[in-house]
Amino acid sequence: MKDNNRSEGIAREAAVLVSVLPPGVAYHEDPLDELAGLAETAGARVVGRLTQRRETPDKTTYLGAGKVEELRVLAEANDADVICFDNDLSPAQTRNLEKATNVKVLDRSELILDIFASRAQTYQARLAVELAQMEYSLPRLKRMWTHLSRMKMGIGMRGPGEKQIESDRRLVEKRIHDFRTELKDIAKRKVREVAARNERMTVSLVGYTNAGKSTLLNALTGADVLAENRLFATLDTRTRRWQLPGWGPVLLSDTVGFIRDLPHHLIESFKATLEEARQANLLLHVADASNPAVREQVSSVFKVLEELKIEAKDTLLVLNKADAVPNRAVLDSLTQMYPNAIPISARSGHGLDRLASAVSDALSRGFCDIDVETEVGNGRVLAFLAAQGEILSQHYDDEAVLVHCRLPRAAAGRLMRDPAVRVRFHGNAFAGQDNGDGAAHGPVEDVA
Repeated sequence: MKDNNRSEGIAREAAVLVSVLPPGVAYHEDPLDELAGLAETAGARVVGRLTQRRETPDKTTYLGAGKVEELRVLAEANDADVICFDNDLSPAQTRNLEKATNVKVLDRSELILDIFASRAQTYQARLAVELAQMEYSLPRLKRMWTHLSRMKMGIGMRGPGEKQIESDRRLVEKRIHDFRTELKDIAKRKVREVAARNERMTVSLVGYTNAGKSTLLNALTGADVLAENRLFATLDTRTRRWQLPGWGPVLLSDTVGFIRDLPHHLIESFKATLEEARQANLLLHVADASNPAVREQVSSVFKVLEELKIEAKDTLLVLNKADAVPNRAVLDSLTQMYPNAIPISARSGHGLDRLASAVSDALSRGFCDIDVETEVGNGRVLAFLAAQGEILSQHYDDEAVLVHCRLPRAAAGRLMRDPAVRVRFHGNAFAGQDNGDGAAHGPVEDVA
């Protein structure tokens, strides 16, 4: 008998999980645990698991012949509705497995795309997911029309099924082109929107899905965004004002979570959504310290950042859920492996003061305290200082104004080339640097 339990009013499908693993690789946890979380997030209930270690997957069915028969028996015994692979399958492999087991087969990418489709709320997110789904389904259209392609007319594949495939292919290709164009326009607008906020320092949260980014955003900003203990609880970027102690207000953004082997089409589609991370002054890489596979998860996030071409950005590693780590030795091992990481608990608040201090220090590395002296009537320079930095104090006399301010180093470099300005640096902020062209056009001094 099939389970009649319902999730959100829909009967939950019974799922068998499958993974082909490389030989000799040790795992810190059950290698199918993450896939189980994905299946449950998609609304299924796990009724069976099957793994096989192979040097190379079988070209026709991914699994070996004996394992395919074992899978058929397991699916039949548990009255399975769907078989979920933790690997990416070719269209032919999916078709052959469905024929052998008489059960619907989904690979890892298709399962993740299904979850994203159910989570997308904004128009941009829905557009990105639909584009990724169409790009995924395009080479699989033949599988969808197998029942018609058998109705042949004449020699070869001239039946109505083949005509329908070609018609569908043209329709999907046109929609893909239209969606790509629309997403490019959205991305351009997003770049302008984020750039318009450049008067504020921005910090972006990135990390593996379910690492606690939304909980951390709530803890730091007092926001009330959705924070659930499930994979991909939210897909849309949320930005909130964070009053950073010792610094002032900054903008803190929460982004979509990453996962191992995130489908390439999905990464491409969500580039506009991740524009905050691309433009941020600092990334906070949030990792779940209590997860046995945390090292693999940290590595997976860096791989996605590389694909997005933002891996070189200044980043702080934050080991969240430190209070849930099984024992102190595990946490000590993590901090030895990542000596600059900051252990915290977003839920209890432990370590948040240290995190705020580290963020302030990291943001300050790109700034310098300077005194700028210019004529009282030099409104252009005064407006530049107000727009680019933080004015700490101003002193006027009859002919000149002295402004003590904090500026980005690049902005200070521009002032150094202005002959109408006298610049004095607090500390040794520009030691060993010139003014960009090898000459100090404006008078420059260091203030101890």
